[in-house]
Amino acid sequence: MANILKLHNPVMINGKEVSEITHDSNEIDGVLFATAEYKRKMSAGVRNSASVVTPAMEFDFGLHLYIGFAAIIAVNPEYDFSDVERIKGRDIIDVTQIGRNFMLKSEADSTQNDSDEPTATTPESTTPPPPPSNEDE
Repeated sequence: MANILKLHNPVMINGKEVSEITHDSNEIDGVLFATAEYKRKMSAGVRNSASVVTPAMEFDFGLHLYIGFAAIIAVNPEYDFSDVERIKGRDIIDVTQIGRNFMLKSEADSTQNDSDEPTATTPESTTPPPPPSNEDE
């Protein structure tokens, strides 16, 4: 379901001033996710990712921003990363939050098992019991 982000600082996209942008992180596919990661690295000047230590994706705030951009592009195919990279100011934080919410599992998304049934089968032990001791004799 697409959501609307109201921009505090409208941006020009395709010759139009845009003050509201739709986004939906559920529409991000693998290619768009990988493109967002690549664009984030290129924007930071990273050319050889093998020599750079990056934080876990849950703590990679630059990646969160680009995943937020991807959520916008996913439902606005006429936009590209160069369009959404013009977003500025407080709006950057709002876009980053979209990406962060995509990356981090919320408690609302977690499913709880309220049944008394075990969730996994525990195999029976294959180790034979020890022989009875002869101490009583």
